[in-house]
Amino acid sequence: MPKRYFLDFEQPIAELENKIEELRFVQTESAVDISSEIEQLTQKSQQLTKDLYAKLTPWQVTKVARHPDRPYTMDYIQGMFTHFQELHGDRHFADDQSIVGGMARFKGQPCVVLGHQKGRDTKERALRNFGMTKPEGYRKALRLMKLAEKFRMPVFTFVDTPGAYPGIDAEERGQSEAIGRNIFEMAQLETPIISTIIGEGGSGGALAIAVGDQTLMLQHAVYSVISPEGCASILWKTSDKAEEAAEALGIVAPRLKALGLVDKIVSEPAGGAHRDHKAMMGLLSKGLADALRQVTGLKTEELLQRRYERLQSFGRFTEKA
Repeated sequence: MPKRYFLDFEQPIAELENKIEELRFVQTESAVDISSEIEQLTQKSQQLTKDLYAKLTPWQVTKVARHPDRPYTMDYIQGMFTHFQELHGDRHFADDQSIVGGMARFKGQPCVVLGHQKGRDTKERALRNFGMTKPEGYRKALRLMKLAEKFRMPVFTFVDTPGAYPGIDAEERGQSEAIGRNIFEMAQLETPIISTIIGEGGSGGALAIAVGDQTLMLQHAVYSVISPEGCASILWKTSDKAEEAAEALGIVAPRLKALGLVDKIVSEPAGGAHRDHKAMMGLLSKGLADALRQVTGLKTEELLQRRYERLQSFGRFTEKA
């Protein structure tokens, strides 16, 4: 088995896991039966994991959302969809591989699925630009969504990006226009859109594929107008204050659900989605099916009116005397 990567606050779990591995090695190499000790330590590790993850701070949740072993868009596509056929290019400039997407089937129903894709190793991270999308990526996403609209197929989007790529070349090719155009077009797309925040939901880079009829968010994902480090650099002139910024930004799922910015929080396996990809697929697949059921069968006018009212409700407040 590949060696598991532990975050800094998970070190007590790491120590227990190392002891368990040592005991398993001893049992394999000798005739001594120590299975009961291994079972006790395993139960202790599981309980410790549950206890730690039950009281994560926003900054710790941010670290979990960025975990290198966390499932990415292609993992979810391969685990929950069938007959996936990837489509490439924006038909204007290039094929941005930080966005992947194409036609597929979800529980037998034809659909279009797309999302941000980060890399697992150095080579793939460079290829995927660390999940930071350029204008051609957003235009590719819009092309796929328009294709879905043409053939009356629902759209599933998966959001996982630190933010849109901030480079000069992206600005030269109209980064802000591409993001704005996607938001504008998605608001009036005549087919159901289900968006899921699976990791980082960073700024306009996330919003460009996150406008829809239902927004789901994984339990340990984050969704914010700016990264904690970016916020800290602006407010305190140092990224060392990122932990305080994460607390102030209110980027975690329960807070966003309370504000009405996400519709449903999808639970993750104990210890996070990176611990058990298969279990996470099962949980999210059920969530997507429930979300799609709520908008399937609606007339186009009703679908668009519900989406409009949903978007208009953001930021609403009532003054009290």
